[in-house]
Amino acid sequence: MKNVLLLLAHLLATVTRVCTTGGVKAVIAENLLLKQQLQIVARARQRAPNLVAADRLLLGFWSLFLRPSRIHKSAVILRPSTLSRFHQYLVRRKYRLLFSPRTRTKPGPKGPSEQLIHAIVELKRRNPAFGYPRIALIISKTFGVEIDKNVVRRVLAAHYHPEIGGGGPSWLTFLGHTKDSLWSADLFRCESITLKSHCVLVVMDQFTRRLIGFAVHAGNVNGIILCQMFNKVIAGKSVPQYLSSDNDPLFEYHRWLANLRVLDVEEIKTVTGVPVSHPFVELLIGTVRREFLDHILFWNTVDLERKLGEFQYYYNEERVHASLAGNTPAEVAGESITPRAKIDDFRWQTHCRGLVQLPLAA
Repeated sequence: MKNVLLLLAHLLATVTRVCTTGGVKAVIAENLLLKQQLQIVARARQRAPNLVAADRLLLGFWSLFLRPSRIHKSAVILRPSTLSRFHQYLVRRKYRLLFSPRTRTKPGPKGPSEQLIHAIVELKRRNPAFGYPRIALIISKTFGVEIDKNVVRRVLAAHYHPEIGGGGPSWLTFLGHTKDSLWSADLFRCESITLKSHCVLVVMDQFTRRLIGFAVHAGNVNGIILCQMFNKVIAGKSVPQYLSSDNDPLFEYHRWLANLRVLDVEEIKTVTGVPVSHPFVELLIGTVRREFLDHILFWNTVDLERKLGEFQYYYNEERVHASLAGNTPAEVAGESITPRAKIDDFRWQTHCRGLVQLPLAA
């Protein structure tokens, strides 16, 4: 009942105003003025309303039909709080112009240069399998620029848009910390394009992580063939004091043991059933498979040996290692020194049949 009485009171007030001179025009103009203001306020804009020429024309036209006392009551867009905020903005702007430096630079660290960002993004684009630590090591090694892996992560998150397509036991480590004193040997198999099985012997130096060499044999391997493969790898090289191998029956053949006695090499066996006791060469085999053999095909033994030789050069001369403080095995062994490149003047060099592309001094 109360709501009905209120509606009747409003109806009588409206009829009374309409009956007066100019009342109809004033009510219609005020309603249109309020609706236009509500449409302006509802627009997707966080700051002041975006007034166009048509808005100003309509608001000015409808205000001609209102009494001066009603105009300021009908203005809902401009509030006292708006004027207060506008005044505070002017105050802040005044002191910013008075005391801010003339140079328009942001405070704090400037971040990597455009050339460095380009080198990081291009390195990732050419080598999608590289992670943040590897890229940081390559940049530090190539250009002499110390960069953190988190900086690389932020740069790639902001600038790299990929195309949619695609610890050993203490005694073993102690012996390996003497240069050329401990090598590791192990065998693995891979299949040719004709699905013929090939056995590969890999030998590495645990101190420098240097890949000594590969030997390949098509088919099954026995003790005599294993000795021939090992002697082929070490031909022309000085032999170590110790050789680490696992408990594969091939490394138990009397011919293999006799060959090591002739070479005056003492064999160290890993713990049975514990692959982590033979960590470095196992990781190397995983690297060879993951970064090379999983991406190429080979026809025969000669083709596989040639391609593994290319990977050996890349692994020893160009591939940086986190365990070697970002150096290559050849540098740790004192065989080569990689020249520094300028971040604004360098070229790209391909390795491993184009699978890897690294920056190089121009």
